[in-house]
Amino acid sequence: MTCPTLLIPHNESVRVLLVSTYEMGRQPFGLASPAAWLRAEGHEVTLADVSCAPLPRPALEAAELIAFFLPMHTATKLALRLVEKVRAVNPAAHLCAYGLYAPLNAERLRAAGFTTILGGEFEQGLLDLAGRLRAPAADRSELVAISTARQQFLVPDRTGLPPLGAYAQLIDAGGTRRVGYTEASRGCKHLCRHCPVVPVYRGLFRIVQPEIVLEDIRRQVAAGAQHITFGDPDFFNGPGHAIPILEALHREWPALTYDVTIKVEHLLRHRDLLPVLARTNCAFVTTAVESFDDAVLAKLDKGHTLAEFRECVGLTRAAGVPLAPTFIPFHPWTTHESYRSFLRTLVELDLDTQIAPIQLAIRLLIPEGSLLLDLPEIRALVGEFDGHSLYYPWRNPDPSLDRLAAAIQETIKREEKRRTPRAQLFKLIWDLSQSGEFPDLPLADRATVPYLTEPWYC
Repeated sequence: MTCPTLLIPHNESVRVLLVSTYEMGRQPFGLASPAAWLRAEGHEVTLADVSCAPLPRPALEAAELIAFFLPMHTATKLALRLVEKVRAVNPAAHLCAYGLYAPLNAERLRAAGFTTILGGEFEQGLLDLAGRLRAPAADRSELVAISTARQQFLVPDRTGLPPLGAYAQLIDAGGTRRVGYTEASRGCKHLCRHCPVVPVYRGLFRIVQPEIVLEDIRRQVAAGAQHITFGDPDFFNGPGHAIPILEALHREWPALTYDVTIKVEHLLRHRDLLPVLARTNCAFVTTAVESFDDAVLAKLDKGHTLAEFRECVGLTRAAGVPLAPTFIPFHPWTTHESYRSFLRTLVELDLDTQIAPIQLAIRLLIPEGSLLLDLPEIRALVGEFDGHSLYYPWRNPDPSLDRLAAAIQETIKREEKRRTPRAQLFKLIWDLSQSGEFPDLPLADRATVPYLTEPWYC
């Protein structure tokens, strides 16, 4: 790794600008957590969430270390668009990219001017980097690009971030709730082939200490949060860690609601914990179903079948835990009939208006490092890595499926601007797919499951 070129006198603080470009409408934990570490060591830290406000010019000009948080694909693309402006304003600053998508796109980021790339558990790495920037050259050494070492976290310091009202809100039967965001763990025990967590954590997960999680929630509740989103890739990777947090949360704030993400496999394995979720005010559980085709689920190594998902739907409904499934309906194995079957199964399971419309149009993303590239059929299908779009391009063997996906995406974009009800939008997509006569079933005009105003996708 290239050593920093900027020399800061020893024992002096470093002026740090931490930047988030996008995180699905959440107040970024990925800024607040390292800010606490850096400020505890005396560094001067400015937080900038450019999804809500422009980059602060004075902080940008003065920064000696500018670090972009890249937790997702969209955030990375936006950072690459912004970095040229940052370098023009402050060419002397040391540029760092950190977060899940940083090591996956290291080559492209280095070409854009980023010197340090950090993945996995990044707080210690950022602290080490700041220390090297203020230390004599003899004290500096290369940083590990990806760390999965256990960390003792500090309570996130959200000072300087936009207020919670600037972010996505929860819509439920009672109206609108202000949403906070935290993380109780990172990484995942599982190796789903399409998941971006896997190339970085490779089957490991790391916890945030319970007292840190609860104090972070406590401060967000004081700032007006009425609902908490837990951003863990899978909240039931460690139920022994997660459930005591929920019990403590509910004891302290009986009216507070929350949402979590849990695999179908884990919902079935830990079905005895579903009543705990219901009793502690879980507003909904996001679960990445991806497909209703067992052969495709096996290729993705999802760990469940359609029959098991059907069982999961029944169990969660019986327990009173609303389910918000997510899907990747367009992939290399999609056919017209499989897509029509997908829509029919959503209606059959009464899920057609319980999912965000974008879930009907998502196309498989194959980033650098994806385990999907281990499949010979995928290697034969994809083109060269696209450094601009940051994925391996692919086309369906039937070009009309690619055209259908594009038409559905455009329909969703247009109709959501018009605030078209979900039931009506679903019917439009049904007709686009030529799925035949629409079933004579009542479709609700709005989601019957609480939902966030920012759709869940990467």
